[in-house]
Amino acid sequence: MNSIPLGIPTARDLSVGRPDVPGLVDRFGRVATDLRVSVTDRCNLRCTYCMPAEGLEWMPGDELLSTTEVSRLIKIAVDHLGIEEIRFTGGEPLLFHGLGELIGCAADLVPRPQISLTTNALGLEHRAGALAAAGLDRVNISLDTVDRDTFASITRRDRLPAVLAGIDACRAAGIAPIKVNAVLLRGVNDDGACDLLRYCIDRDVELRFIEQMPIDSDNAWAAQNMITAEEILAILRSEFSLHPESEARGSAPAELWTVDESRHRVGVIASVTRPFCGDCNRVRLTADGSVRSCLFGAEEFDLRGQLRSSEPTESVDRAIAQRWREAVWRKQPGHGINDPGFLHPTRPMSAIGG
Repeated sequence: MNSIPLGIPTARDLSVGRPDVPGLVDRFGRVATDLRVSVTDRCNLRCTYCMPAEGLEWMPGDELLSTTEVSRLIKIAVDHLGIEEIRFTGGEPLLFHGLGELIGCAADLVPRPQISLTTNALGLEHRAGALAAAGLDRVNISLDTVDRDTFASITRRDRLPAVLAGIDACRAAGIAPIKVNAVLLRGVNDDGACDLLRYCIDRDVELRFIEQMPIDSDNAWAAQNMITAEEILAILRSEFSLHPESEARGSAPAELWTVDESRHRVGVIASVTRPFCGDCNRVRLTADGSVRSCLFGAEEFDLRGQLRSSEPTESVDRAIAQRWREAVWRKQPGHGINDPGFLHPTRPMSAIGG
């Protein structure tokens, strides 16, 4: 069995007692400006690395935030907490009936945040234009292969043509950038990585490969089975010339390479072997109203109870904002995937939001 070199995330402890600054600052000096909002835990695919074939037990409807409640929390995040980018996720956010309304509400905020969507693109062919008109700026589409049989095997659904049509619809609607997120699975789709890159280059779409993370519902993930960033690059270099980008990536998760002396780029997100926790600027809001300061964190902070406890007032919104600050203040220095005592998240990915 080959050993897998795992990265060790670091962050410098700058503890000063309590979060009494306006934004979302943790005790290591990181500032969260990117809010990931899960609007539903439901999904219409059954990807093998995410959930079982029969699906999961979905959250009861009365536990989920309404469109009005999500809109209010987004406004609090922008008005009081310095959030600059809002990304709607799931589950599959296109299954949420109020998605267009939420995008419109976010676009009306001042200052206006950047608005993006992470989706599997099923149904996007018919909605891309309307979502762009509502204010959607950017889209990330999950796509692990352009081989129809392999797609059906991974997702347990024969829907590849619909996904590709969704990408084309986003291009036609002027949504940019369009990014494709792909996970390579050993012996499943790793032989199609170069074909996927060619597809993205042909359509002027930026491809990012993501190391498989422990987000599966059955806790079957094992580091030794994961295709690492170095392996991904070796696969791509078998057919392409890659040149590392010289510009610092800041808080962006992807390391970028230009392809074959062109303007096209490919990214690799090495969350496990080269973690970037020290530069993380993300915070997550689950579909049932809890704050998660880390995708793999053990702590959640409920906002729904406070949100529903009384009529909306400025004082209640300030109290919710303060609880949000306290949640981020307690963020850990790293995700801990590589620690001997690491525990899988108690929620599956579909219930957390990307």
